[in-house]
Amino acid sequence: MMDRVSGVCRFGGVVSAVRSRTGRSKRRITGPTQPPEEMPETPRRGLGAVLVLACVLVYHNCLYCGFVFDDISAIKENRDLRPQTPISNIFLNDFWGTPIHKEQSHKSYRPLTVLTFRWNYAIHGLQPAGYHLVNLLLHALVSLLYYRVCAMFLPEFASFVAAILFVVHPIHSEAVTGVVGRAEMLSSVFFLGALLCYARAASRRRYTDWRYVVACTACVGVAMLCKEQGITVTAVCVVYELFVAQKRRGSPGRSWLEYWGKGGWGCACGEAARRVATVCCATLALLAARLHVMGAQLPVFTRFDNPAGASPPPARHLTFAYLPALNAWLLTLPEALCCDWTMGTVALLRSWSDPRNMATAGLAVMLVAGTIHALRTRSSALSMGLALLVLPFLPASNLFFPVGFVVAERVLYMPSMGWCLLVAHGWRLVARKRAKLAAAALVFLLLAFSAKTYVRNWDWKTEYTIFASGLKVNRNNAKLYNNVGHALEAEGKYGEALEFFKIAVNVQPDDVGAHINVGRTFNHLGKYQEAEAAYVKAKSLLPKAKPGESYQARIAPNHLNVFLNLANLISKNATRLEEADMLYRQAISMRADYTQAYINRGDILIKLNRTKEAQEVYERALLYDSGNPDIYYNLGVVLLEQGKASQALAYLDKALELEPEHEQALLNSAILLQELGAADLRHLARQRLLKLLDKDATNERVHFNLGMVCMDEGDAECAERWFRAAVHLKPDFRSALFNLALLLADRRRPLEAAPFLKQLVRHHPDHVKALVLLGDIYINSVKDLDAAESCYRRILELEPDNVQALHNLCVVAVERGKLAVAEECLTRAAVLAPHEHYIQRHLAVVRARLAAVSLTHPNTRPSDASDAQVRARWNYIPQQPPDPHESDPS
Repeated sequence: MMDRVSGVCRFGGVVSAVRSRTGRSKRRITGPTQPPEEMPETPRRGLGAVLVLACVLVYHNCLYCGFVFDDISAIKENRDLRPQTPISNIFLNDFWGTPIHKEQSHKSYRPLTVLTFRWNYAIHGLQPAGYHLVNLLLHALVSLLYYRVCAMFLPEFASFVAAILFVVHPIHSEAVTGVVGRAEMLSSVFFLGALLCYARAASRRRYTDWRYVVACTACVGVAMLCKEQGITVTAVCVVYELFVAQKRRGSPGRSWLEYWGKGGWGCACGEAARRVATVCCATLALLAARLHVMGAQLPVFTRFDNPAGASPPPARHLTFAYLPALNAWLLTLPEALCCDWTMGTVALLRSWSDPRNMATAGLAVMLVAGTIHALRTRSSALSMGLALLVLPFLPASNLFFPVGFVVAERVLYMPSMGWCLLVAHGWRLVARKRAKLAAAALVFLLLAFSAKTYVRNWDWKTEYTIFASGLKVNRNNAKLYNNVGHALEAEGKYGEALEFFKIAVNVQPDDVGAHINVGRTFNHLGKYQEAEAAYVKAKSLLPKAKPGESYQARIAPNHLNVFLNLANLISKNATRLEEADMLYRQAISMRADYTQAYINRGDILIKLNRTKEAQEVYERALLYDSGNPDIYYNLGVVLLEQGKASQALAYLDKALELEPEHEQALLNSAILLQELGAADLRHLARQRLLKLLDKDATNERVHFNLGMVCMDEGDAECAERWFRAAVHLKPDFRSALFNLALLLADRRRPLEAAPFLKQLVRHHPDHVKALVLLGDIYINSVKDLDAAESCYRRILELEPDNVQALHNLCVVAVERGKLAVAEECLTRAAVLAPHEHYIQRHLAVVRARLAAVSLTHPNTRPSDASDAQVRARWNYIPQQPPDPHESDPS
């Protein structure tokens, strides 16, 4: 009899030896002998530190990059990151913040990744460096875990080679430097954790440590909640069980097929079957829950996102079969990297004669040959390398269901683990025979990859740089031209942006979005006829509805913006408001949940004085998007129009509850609080205005309204300070100029008020109140009758029946001693305003003076005739803040 003693590898591999009682081991030979596979070794901490250092050296420049491309939607525009949004929304919405039950949802359910974004936002808001730092640290962590996994299949230095290749591989730039790539890295952390746990659970032949099985299934679930690809680790664990754990329990001399055929399979079925069954059943339950969350519906993509998905056979199948070969090429030679591979980037394979089919066949042959070789040689590294390369890629391969992209470099983050493991395995075999050649090749590859990665990171610095770099690689993608145009448009370079938008139209004539962009840029340039023509062209390219077919499923939601842009353009003409309303109604008929169309239509109805209908439109929009603060804000504006200040304030407060940083709601609710007059409400108004000031110290409206709050509190010095700040920021700010002048005049500083009134009249020559006050100062303080007369005559040109201006012009005549002219003037004023007693009183004074003059000699001065004073009249009425829907009324 012989005793069997099992030795357990630290990283999950099991070494079984048959020993005699004397302690000498014997080996049974049942066929051609295979060289014994080198056993794993414990990874050294020093080499792990080298990996972290390499990660920092290669990726530290990502800290200087901003938010670009998908980061804008996932971070800057995602309300789920804001602290005021209930944290439960993260588990109800998709990765981009859209409720996952909606048809336009991307169905990408990654709540744990969004949760980390939310933590970033809570710490440092929208400062990009913090987000990039977390990504860099996650990549370092994944690299260390990957090194540990590789050590289960390769000797120490070979596993280090695989890990260092993984650290510096250029294909990872999009996942690490692009903030949204965090989903890949977070999922990879738990992907590798699940594999390590399973290896530990399978480390003994007759015993399973079920704690590690439970930990493995938990890691699978967490990996899936970080990104959908994480669920594929279950298949990798099955491969590990069959081709690694069971192999190490068999006889080293047999092939797997021979081993299973001679009773080995029965040995594999015990504990191994229970482990595999447990993990697979748990994974199926997780998958069922995932399908339930997304409503058992696949996301809807357009032909622009994935042209092959909308193509008939054989183009559809040939193109999808070719895409894995293209991805394999990018892993092998990551030189031509591009941030976007949609639209015309990859031309469709329309026939079997396309030479690219050779690449498809070549990859299939290599994978089959590699699998057969792995089975025959029983190589753990080769088996697991192929599993890690192929299995995580399958969900994004388009082979089982179409996805929203043709190629996406960041989805190769997990498959690259398999590629690096295979390369390291091959390098180890070469190094046995040609050590110097292998060392030189490795150094060259690491330097080339590191340099490429470092340079590639800079492409992600701004929107312009990332899309411009894409155009260097691919000039057949209209989306790239559009995005370069968007970047230039954001910088105010409308002429340059228009050129890129026009190229996009030429590259993809049926691209609705490109025509919309052309129209919008023409609008910015003031070429309204050209803009309208471009919008009409875009509208004509929208797919026509077909009986029995879902219209929503065949049109990109952003393409419906053509209705909004066209309606906004024509609504500038007050005679075309009804036409604009019709366009909004048409957009709503196409998508009943198109809330932006409701919001814009409500604005048009307000302009048409149909406020009741506007209110109904906004309330209907709330049925589809009850968490949209803009809708509550607009309802508040409608109620203001209807004179319902208290109800309006309630809706504005609701908008602020949903989005405390909503600038318009902050401003207009502060104005309403101020107008309500209560001291505690004025305090709240001040708080909201100061909050706005913290966000933007250059907003002159905020300074002005803070001045109005100070005026209401009777603090003239405070009000003067804020008004002066508003005028400094905007020299033609009519409300601030007038109220500042009024304040100075009221404080008996008319000579200081006069320059501000002159500035106001220079920018706004039709400001009647300013002309009246300036004329009053000219008469009573400056004694410049000519200037005063000029002011009053200008008012009468604008408003011939302005009694106050006419009365003050009469006063000018009195001051000049022209009593007869003054009497005639005051008589006309009395006819226009028979109930104004001050006019009657001044008319009586002038007539008394005329009578006194007639009784004395003609040389007597009129002022000597009576002690009664006739003065220019001015009512010191403060100008209130503008209404919410007005920019700056007089």
